[in-house]
Amino acid sequence: MNRFPDRRLSELEALYRARHSHFVRVARAITGDPERAHEAVQDGFADAIRSRKTFRGDAPLEAWVWRAVVNAARKAVRHLLAEAGLPVGGESEPPQAMRELAPTIAALPERQRLVVFLRYYADLDYRAIADALDVEVGTVSATLAAAHSKVRTALEEVRSDG
Repeated sequence: MNRFPDRRLSELEALYRARHSHFVRVARAITGDPERAHEAVQDGFADAIRSRKTFRGDAPLEAWVWRAVVNAARKAVRHLLAEAGLPVGGESEPPQAMRELAPTIAALPERQRLVVFLRYYADLDYRAIADALDVEVGTVSATLAAAHSKVRTALEEVRSDG
């Protein structure tokens, strides 16, 4: 038996307990189905638990888990489309610009980072983001505008230094 507690496993369990309903709301916005949403959250957390030792810690653990849950929800939708005989779009690599912006986005305050993630990675519209986060659409809009402003300022600083 391992004498040392698995800190990452404890963090994942705490995140699951604290934010489960948020994960389910986002997964439901992606899948359009409550049952598939719950399964996607379970699958996403199971993937995170299995691969927890690969988490580098250069971004918040919650953002890493969000990616796993969103991927699981997207996979569920692709599976459903394939079963129905409908065309399934491929998973594409994020554009170079998005990869370059990752450190700037990771430095945003939590709510801004989450709204940016849900808008541009999960491809949710403002209403779906508002529903997922249990806020008003205007709050989503204002939060996204503030995030855009911070990213724009950071990019201008980089350009002026270069």
